[in-house]
Amino acid sequence: MTTTGLSSRQQEILEFIDAQTRERGYPPSVREIGSAVGLTSPSTVHSHLATLQDRGYLRRDPSKPRALEVCLDPVSGAAVDRGTARHIPLVGEVAAGTDVLAHENIMESVPMPVEFTGEGDLFMLRVRGESMIGAGILDGDHVVVKVQPTAEPGDLVVAGIPGDEGTVKYFERDGETVVLVPANPAFQELR
Repeated sequence: MTTTGLSSRQQEILEFIDAQTRERGYPPSVREIGSAVGLTSPSTVHSHLATLQDRGYLRRDPSKPRALEVCLDPVSGAAVDRGTARHIPLVGEVAAGTDVLAHENIMESVPMPVEFTGEGDLFMLRVRGESMIGAGILDGDHVVVKVQPTAEPGDLVVAGIPGDEGTVKYFERDGETVVLVPANPAFQELR
């Protein structure tokens, strides 16, 4: 079923954005949209997005990448209320001891539902490696991190390691020693 006034390609794009936002909690990139609907030119994707915005199906914030919000249901055309979103900065590889949220470290801003993220200073990192597969965190996954000065034993943390950009591990203590524990028996604890 097509929504009134949209081409089949625009309908397909709108449905893809809606499905990805529901599944992942944030919308796809322009490149992901193009790949999903068979468009190789980002400018063509942008043109379709502009049309969807002009017709009221999408809301976009041009100052933020990936800031797409479906306003009208792709099938019925009815208004959609997804709740409030907040934009979480996605940071690249950051050396330990640097300001993770410094402007030069922010690659893009990813909109996510407030119900999912909660409050506080947050940022997002892409995980590299397989040390946390037992916790369901796979290579290439994105993790949302709350900035805080302390952690409790058993907490999942992103810890800065001298000479490295950081690591995702479980926080434990052995007396006064901090122990970072992987969720994969093929990896060793870090002390």
